[in-house]
Amino acid sequence: MFLLALTFSLAFLLSLYGVPLARRAALKYGMVDHPDGQLKHQREPVPYLGGLAIYLAFLVSLAFTFEFRQDVLGLVLAGTLVMMLGLIDDFGVLSPGTKLAGQFLAVFVLIKSGIRIEIAALPEWLDLALTVLWMIGIINAFNLLDIMDGLSAGVGLVSAAGLLVVAILNGDTTIAFMLTALAGSLLGFLRYNFHPATIYMGDAGSLFIGLVLGALAMIGQYGGRHQVSLLSPVLILGIPIFDTWFVMYIRYLRGLPLFMGSPDHMALRLRQWGMTVPQVVVVSYLATAVLGGIGLVVMSVEEQTALILVGLTAAGLGIVALVMKRVDMSASSKAALQSTTVPARRGGEEARP
Repeated sequence: MFLLALTFSLAFLLSLYGVPLARRAALKYGMVDHPDGQLKHQREPVPYLGGLAIYLAFLVSLAFTFEFRQDVLGLVLAGTLVMMLGLIDDFGVLSPGTKLAGQFLAVFVLIKSGIRIEIAALPEWLDLALTVLWMIGIINAFNLLDIMDGLSAGVGLVSAAGLLVVAILNGDTTIAFMLTALAGSLLGFLRYNFHPATIYMGDAGSLFIGLVLGALAMIGQYGGRHQVSLLSPVLILGIPIFDTWFVMYIRYLRGLPLFMGSPDHMALRLRQWGMTVPQVVVVSYLATAVLGGIGLVVMSVEEQTALILVGLTAAGLGIVALVMKRVDMSASSKAALQSTTVPARRGGEEARP
């Protein structure tokens, strides 16, 4: 536990120190998000490069406190690939196809390192297909969730805490150390990213967070008492997954391209209800914690009780989706359609107040 605490503290302090340096570098080299009066409503240009600071704090804290085995090196290499991919994309020079191809390459590195889904009852090809589907989905879920000050980083922090509890209960020190390093890095970043944000993580950060959490959630141990507990990581990462499915569903109903930026996210609909940015973000943190708590309970109760919990949770999320679907976003949608050059990679950052 001492080394875990040391890893967290080191990552936190490195992030606290590194984020302001990244901010100054972004301002110096013009890596900023400019308000456009349509979807981007921040008062002044806000720099990127926060994701680079998160990545470096994560990497350095692990290097000082933990031994790099093959699987750890594989995850770090895959994380480096998506971080660099996001960094290039923050300059606005990558097409969606190129970005997706880079994500597939990172997932291939994970699989080559032995980081993959392994379900004994399934054939190997299906395990591999599920690995790719899960990883691409989670990577892009956190990318799409980065729509509001402190949202994606904070949800990532709470999700990491839930997965950390699972790792500690299972005695999995490798996963525990990596989650602790990520949590410390995110907490330090939130000091500058919580509303009003003075720096954004950009795609470099959101893609990196999604890959690390997706990979560590994928290789955790959940199937102790029954197979329903395999749904625990889905619940722990439930908010970004739910928001992604909701956005894709609304865009499909409206006949919009699935990867075009639009104000259809749950957080933006809560804003339309009159909630402030900090209120929306805190509600999202609490929702993440509640779903994560349900995921932990599902692992420890009998199978029938777990099925009931999962069913009630799914029904509750369905009701939330129906209620949120009725929120009138017509004014925001009109602005989104007028800004046809807005990339989906920062789908909601354009709507930051």
